Amino acid sequence: MVSPWLFPKKISDLEYRIEPDAEYGMKVPVVIYGDENLVNKMVSDRTIEQAVNVSTLPGVQKHVVVLPDGHQGYGFPVGGVAGMDVDEGIISPGSVGYDINCGVRLIRTNLVENQIKPKLNELVEHLFESIPSGLHPKEGCVKLTKSQLDEVLAQGVKWLDSNGYATKDDLDVCEENGSMADADPSKVSETAHTRGAPQVGSLGSGNHFLEIQRVEEIHDTEAAKAMGIFEGQITILIHCGSRGLGHQVCTDYLKICRDSQEKYGIELPDRQLACAPNNSDEGIAYKQAMNSAMNFAWSNRQMITHYTRKSFESVLHQSESDLEMNLVYDVAHNIAKVEKHKIDGQEKSIIVHRKGATRAFPAGSPDIPERYRKVGQPIFIPGSMASASWILLGNENSMNLTFGSTAHGAGRVMSRTQSHKQYNYKQIIEEIQEKGIVLKSMTRYGVVEEAPEVYKDVDAIADISHRLKMATKVAKLVPIGVIKG
Repeated sequence: MVSPWLFPKKISDLEYRIEPDAEYGMKVPVVIYGDENLVNKMVSDRTIEQAVNVSTLPGVQKHVVVLPDGHQGYGFPVGGVAGMDVDEGIISPGSVGYDINCGVRLIRTNLVENQIKPKLNELVEHLFESIPSGLHPKEGCVKLTKSQLDEVLAQGVKWLDSNGYATKDDLDVCEENGSMADADPSKVSETAHTRGAPQVGSLGSGNHFLEIQRVEEIHDTEAAKAMGIFEGQITILIHCGSRGLGHQVCTDYLKICRDSQEKYGIELPDRQLACAPNNSDEGIAYKQAMNSAMNFAWSNRQMITHYTRKSFESVLHQSESDLEMNLVYDVAHNIAKVEKHKIDGQEKSIIVHRKGATRAFPAGSPDIPERYRKVGQPIFIPGSMASASWILLGNENSMNLTFGSTAHGAGRVMSRTQSHKQYNYKQIIEEIQEKGIVLKSMTRYGVVEEAPEVYKDVDAIADISHRLKMATKVAKLVPIGVIKG
């Protein structure tokens, strides 16, 4: 049989499509958004093949989407979106990913670059010492008892608000107000608890980072004003997730789902797509554990925000309120949630799996903070440590094209192993220093595997999203200080 993913049909300059192939078991089309160069890269690895596999899952709805930053993942492509029927569909741990609720948040200030330039090195050093990073941080994280950790898993950022690490304003501009309902810490294994307990308030490793950035360009004045963003402004972008706890939740439930497949008669083209019926005991347990991990991740980013504000206060000798260090928004990009979308012209509740995909709801949506409802949901697309990041704005067209989603970042074009073969620490540091960026990293290894060249062009990703009106450009941010695990 000829593999259907080898021949995506070009619909327009930025849209490709694979129609359902009954012989292969496809139930819905696969739609790929990207230019010819990006789509060719997806075909060259397993990105499109994985999307085709997702289109065979029980209860899959409308179409499977691959976004411009799409690349091969674990079973389900990174940069992929799929919706499943609430009653007849499945929930899939691998389709959310190991880093449950990996996401991005942006903090704004009232500073401009020349106000912090003289103290930039000191500020980066202070942030690096205050915010634990790497795989196994030992110092600096908030220390939680087992009962306190369970409260974090159950309540999310609400618990941090009650304990002085967050404000009501922080909750107001966090997806789901930083607290996912129906979280059950008892569905999180003891191993996951053990891994998560010492990691609340830590960056982790890999592509996670904290960046001090300068707003270089404004593209949408009204939206930027609503977000408190102005040209030349200093902002802080934080990218991390649920750390070892989320990884263990995924690991645990992948096994549970695999063990239950015969029981439910589920046949899969790829064992990495292990899943359970949404309303089964296994599916419900996974969702309750996943929601707990989501709450952990929002709390993790909130604690990093707390440490960041204290570092700025300490180095600049001003209070966080004087510096107006307010949270702009926090949005997840590895998540599964029940949402309402139009399927065959009828509004329907479905389970939207976003893996390496950002929610992009338009103006008027009741699911976004009241202060943004007139303009739309803020979206952050981070680039590499030497390239730009983007603020985008949710647009109505995303609801038609992508289940209300857009890209989550630049997307890798090279594996971490390949990056070590082609680049070395010295050349990357020289490139970063030439751009005037101050970098502090836990390891040289981590710098090499995150070399700027291993990522797609984030400007092109933002431009494709803008041209398709999935999410439109608001502002371009460039790094001046970077902290990596």
